[in-house]
Amino acid sequence: MEDLREIVEACVSGDSRAQEQLYRRMAPKMYGVCLRYAKDATEAEDNLQEGFLKVYANLPKFRHQGSFEGWVRRIMVNVSIEHYRKRKQLLAVEDMSRYDSTAQPNEALVNLTAEELTRIIQELPPRYRMIFNLYVMEGCNHQEISEMLDISVGASKSGLSRAREILRRKLNDINEGEEVKVTRYE
Repeated sequence: MEDLREIVEACVSGDSRAQEQLYRRMAPKMYGVCLRYAKDATEAEDNLQEGFLKVYANLPKFRHQGSFEGWVRRIMVNVSIEHYRKRKQLLAVEDMSRYDSTAQPNEALVNLTAEELTRIIQELPPRYRMIFNLYVMEGCNHQEISEMLDISVGASKSGLSRAREILRRKLNDINEGEEVKVTRYE
């Protein structure tokens, strides 16, 4: 089975080989999505597994209108948000001074791999990481983020600003004072 539609239909009918094929086909990219929201690789793997369970459970609802990959991606993001919400009550207040730096920026850009950038984003405090990923990577607006994370619009804006500042400082430290502008990916 090479056609994605055929694989999805076989999954709906309960074909475990098709489920494995769908997983192998989509897991690497979806793992990257989960990793951006997770605190570490283990949490990303957990989110990926739970996300695929939800994908399989909800496949009969997929109507082949729009992107299947986008539909799966939304499920992975939602699973990550659910985990964040569950953890939210358990998170200690961050000592924000540990993210402060005295590096003086200039106009140079940094050359980082996707893995290095993902690692730096994972170092953000959980709330800022969620806001940053939802805004920059998923293209959500502050109203949507406030509803998803159960925070105010102002807290979303403030969190994004703070996340960007922390990332700038981390990147400055890596580049010995070279500033990197963090903007929305289009």
